[in-house]
Amino acid sequence: MPDRMRRAAGPFVRARLLGRHAVALRGPEAVRFLYDERHVRRHGALPEPVKSTLFGHGSVHALDGQAHRVRKAMFLSLLTDPDRVAALTDRTVEAWDEAVARWAERPSVVLFDEASRVIAQGVCRWAGVPLDDAEVGPVARDLVAMVDGFATLGPRHWRARAARGRREAWLTRLVEGVRDGSASVPADSVVAVVALHRDVDGEVPAPRTAAVELLNVLRPTTAVCWFVAFAAHALHRWPENRARLREDADGAYAEAFVHEVRRFYPFAPFIGGRTVADLTWRGEPIPPGALVLLDLYGQNHDAELWKEPYAFDPRRFLGRTVGRDELVPQGGGDPALNHRCPGEDITVSLLKALSARPAGLEYEVPEQDLSIPLRRIPARPRSGVVLTGVRPPSAG
Repeated sequence: MPDRMRRAAGPFVRARLLGRHAVALRGPEAVRFLYDERHVRRHGALPEPVKSTLFGHGSVHALDGQAHRVRKAMFLSLLTDPDRVAALTDRTVEAWDEAVARWAERPSVVLFDEASRVIAQGVCRWAGVPLDDAEVGPVARDLVAMVDGFATLGPRHWRARAARGRREAWLTRLVEGVRDGSASVPADSVVAVVALHRDVDGEVPAPRTAAVELLNVLRPTTAVCWFVAFAAHALHRWPENRARLREDADGAYAEAFVHEVRRFYPFAPFIGGRTVADLTWRGEPIPPGALVLLDLYGQNHDAELWKEPYAFDPRRFLGRTVGRDELVPQGGGDPALNHRCPGEDITVSLLKALSARPAGLEYEVPEQDLSIPLRRIPARPRSGVVLTGVRPPSAG
């Protein structure tokens, strides 16, 4: 999309996606246009393969209007409360430090895989999901598979469908146990809040739907492993950032580094919805039923918003307040009213903690394929970022 927009000399291109008329937009004005429910709705816009892998059927992502706002309020209460965010970060850091002690005994580790296990263990502990040590690896693989296979029809896609089926069944049993009293969980735990949530009609959703929404806490949190791998990739390519992170007393540089990782590296290429009426945007007609796509990667590399957008430079975020609809790696709009991801606070908090930790370790990066192919969705370093000789920093 960025290439097509450069050729079109403007932030608007027409395309076909899954056989449907589509238009792609970018920029803060486009964000506001797409998230206006008078223009664009999510209901009916998500393709079945995405529902059956990434989001799940009946999830908050496919709702609009008051039904969406009521369900979304539950997620906001869980994912934006500062105390809950801090508790999740602490749990994950504990799991990371436990893992590092084991890495030191191994000749090499694949950081992407290890980070997925660390984060899956941390988020399950935090959410109140019972998880034995032996289950951490299989659960992490399934949570990663759901993200890794949503945009392909090959083997990754079928692994994602199978993983979703396993984990929905697993969490449906847990939800049923919470509701009938056979599963003992803290009343304020994520599991209890999701299992007992009541929708706009005053009714609790079906147990399977509640399981879907519980996965919509565990899955995207575990997907922060993509950004952990990207952060390590950045530390290898631009090693001057390691010293800056080690010396970062107040966390300002760590936060700037995290924002630059989220801006610079590719993850989700776009988000979209379906138009509900004849529309125009900057004089361009858009027919009803068309897909409207917000070019996330293109906007995060738009020279009108970011000086030297293809240079990695965390300093661009030091002392700068970023507009709500400028930096959009996880969508735009108001998370309380729109479909913007409510987990951005968690993503930033986890990445601040987990970026500083690799910067504080000693390790080597052996010869490997660190390329990040943009044709792969979601993109990731081919090697997963292999580290050897992992050890705590030398004393002094």
